[in-house]
Amino acid sequence: MRCRRPVARAAAICAAALLALSANAAAKDYAGTALNIIPSGQWGSAGAPPAASEQAEMYDGLTPLFDQVGAADLRRFFKPQTFGTRGQCPCTVERVPRRGVRIVRDRYNVPHITGRNRLDLDWAAGWVLATDRALLMSLGRYPARFAALDAPGVDAFSLVTSLSSVQVTAQADRIIEREQTRALRARGREGRALLRDIDEYVKGINARLRHDGSTQAPWRRVDVYAINALAGQIFGQGGGDETRRSMLLDGLTRKLGAAAGRRVFDDLSQRVDDDTSVTIGKRFPYGAVPKRAPGSAVVDNGSMSPTALAATANATVAHRDMSNFLIVSGRRSTNGHPLFVAGPQIGYFYPGLTLEMDLRAPGIQARGAAMPGGAGNLLIGRGPDFAWSLTSAGSDTNDQFVETLCGGSDAKYLYRGRCRRMGFVDAGTIVGRGAVKYRTTVHGPVLGYATVKGRRVAISFQRSSRGKDILWQLAFKRFTDGRVTGVRSFFAAAATSPFTFNVGYADDRDIAMYSTGLLPIRDRRTDPRLPTIGTGRYEWKGWLPARAHPQVVNPRSGQLVNWNNKPAAGFPSADDNWSQGSTQRNQMLEAGLKQRSKHDLASVTAAMNAAATQDLRVQGTLLDGIGAVLAGSPAPSARSQQLLDLLVRWRAAGASRLDRDLDGLIDAGPAAAIVDELYPRIADKVFESLLGADLTAQLTSLTGRTNGPASGFTGGRINYLDKDLRALTGTRFRSPLGTRFCGSGDLAACRASIWQAFEEAGAALAAARGSEDPAQWTSDATRERIRFAPGLLPTTIRYTNRPSGIQQVITFTGHRRIRR
Repeated sequence: MRCRRPVARAAAICAAALLALSANAAAKDYAGTALNIIPSGQWGSAGAPPAASEQAEMYDGLTPLFDQVGAADLRRFFKPQTFGTRGQCPCTVERVPRRGVRIVRDRYNVPHITGRNRLDLDWAAGWVLATDRALLMSLGRYPARFAALDAPGVDAFSLVTSLSSVQVTAQADRIIEREQTRALRARGREGRALLRDIDEYVKGINARLRHDGSTQAPWRRVDVYAINALAGQIFGQGGGDETRRSMLLDGLTRKLGAAAGRRVFDDLSQRVDDDTSVTIGKRFPYGAVPKRAPGSAVVDNGSMSPTALAATANATVAHRDMSNFLIVSGRRSTNGHPLFVAGPQIGYFYPGLTLEMDLRAPGIQARGAAMPGGAGNLLIGRGPDFAWSLTSAGSDTNDQFVETLCGGSDAKYLYRGRCRRMGFVDAGTIVGRGAVKYRTTVHGPVLGYATVKGRRVAISFQRSSRGKDILWQLAFKRFTDGRVTGVRSFFAAAATSPFTFNVGYADDRDIAMYSTGLLPIRDRRTDPRLPTIGTGRYEWKGWLPARAHPQVVNPRSGQLVNWNNKPAAGFPSADDNWSQGSTQRNQMLEAGLKQRSKHDLASVTAAMNAAATQDLRVQGTLLDGIGAVLAGSPAPSARSQQLLDLLVRWRAAGASRLDRDLDGLIDAGPAAAIVDELYPRIADKVFESLLGADLTAQLTSLTGRTNGPASGFTGGRINYLDKDLRALTGTRFRSPLGTRFCGSGDLAACRASIWQAFEEAGAALAAARGSEDPAQWTSDATRERIRFAPGLLPTTIRYTNRPSGIQQVITFTGHRRIRR
């Protein structure tokens, strides 16, 4: 159809015809089943309407089913993720001030957007964002600048969730806009196309803000850039904690001697542990630790300035690793096609950090979760014949550099043979906390100061994705625009991401995974676990090529399972991740899939749902190690033996922390409370016997003290405990520890210390519960209920550890003619 220059009525007829053509041009939907859930829902206003909790309640309805999920349950507790509104009404048409755009809201308030072209979709996505997430946008756009700049000591996301007020400077905006726009333009035609998307997206946001009479300043490119940087800071980076780790090495060698101290450090870092669970069995080596590392420094223990210590600790806390996917191949599926159950765990918030969109224009048909700053692209979702999802990989993208100070000044440093003056950034002000100002070197922001062999040095922070955050959207643009037509184009799209994620993929016959990120090739004379000497002799040498990234198509196992575990064998853990060892929470997902040789969507969902409430400390192999150490020895008291027996019985029943009947108590009785009280006591005793109290506390500050619901069953020293206790009682490992921690390797001493932990835990619980009989104790489920931060949505739901940004349940039974 061709439209001439009409007026009024003719223009309306022309626009309607074009929209009809767009609808007719939509791709065929090849999904046999397509469902999803976003517990935070689509609404996002400060006064949450009654329907705002509908998806949260559906999400909560699945949890008590544990591993007994049937096909009918999928339809009850997930909603359709089909294209268009069929079966999802009553619907309403949203009036918008742009010809060629049509937005229809379904019964869940999800917008189904039709446009004449991609720019229409960009504009409409901006309009919808400002409609459904205006509050979140106003809270997040300015704190996000600090993430883009890597402002030391600032957790930008916590500023958003705490409703903090922030003022930013023109200098901050100039730096961000200059770097990010330059990165886009350097990508040629594709980068310039994304820049056009961003500009049109911003127009849509501002149109809605004007429509609502908002007092917000109009959005600009810099807001979009910054929001992407914030997402990357939370979910898309790893490493950058070398200085604190090196101080532990210094402390270990001072206490234990050089050889023993280094051996313990190697054990604790778990850089390449062949006993850890991986998603891809093929080896992908990267960044080996050299025998000698003259390019690395060991910082004197305890010498970091308080500001540097706080900045480093804060940066690692900002990383969140809480997503999973279970992807089953067609040969293990009852319908002969892959099964896809996947989603990001980004926490529980209202307004939600994601929102849903269904996008349609000629050549474009996609539906899924978008994010503020998405520029018309979907973060997680599906096309006509494929679906994708992400888990945080946490690969080593960040480094700390030790800068040699010169000229007797904290503001001058040595680089490539001459003294340079540090840069200075005034980023803004956090109301109630003060100004955010810092120095910079060629490597990045200066976190603070420390000493190396007694000499004062500066510690700076380098991030591979700094100034390139917006390039993250290139992959999502390809996904959304339908340019992914098979595994080969999927890999090419994923490889554009500067952030580090494991991207899972499925279509009607292939399953695949690619681990992304701009991964530095480091100088071979440096130890990736330690800070690098910043004089210019040991700089990064480029980036790991795409072919060397962990990736796989149709693995022999017939499944791809990832819960932020290591992506592939031989691939190293980042310096800030000391928890990729012998027991991992994804093993609970794998155990569920092992229950059947053939699966359907319900059984895969059941495996996910069961693991979401299981306690890794009991359901995993750690309890085997504890039991083996204690075997054959009498308990010091009947109560301690009863505590152990209760844990063993709980494990036989599935070790779930469920409260099915909503009486406020965990159904398993006292067992959950027992392990919560017992676990940190065992861990402390195991390490204190060799390291002493001070070094144990220092290790704990790096890895966390406990492993439980609050940490998503990550960290907390569990891998060291698991391997140490099982090795002490005869288990052989491919990567054995070089150190014996519990009882310094003496079984009798180890056994005595663990029984002592049982005694202390029993006494503490008896005092707290007012009863000496463990059978009378209970475990509080109410305190574990999930609340939507920051408190604008009063609804609470049962504890569960499952995807929250969106969870997709999908299988495809056909595909477009264009392939691979």
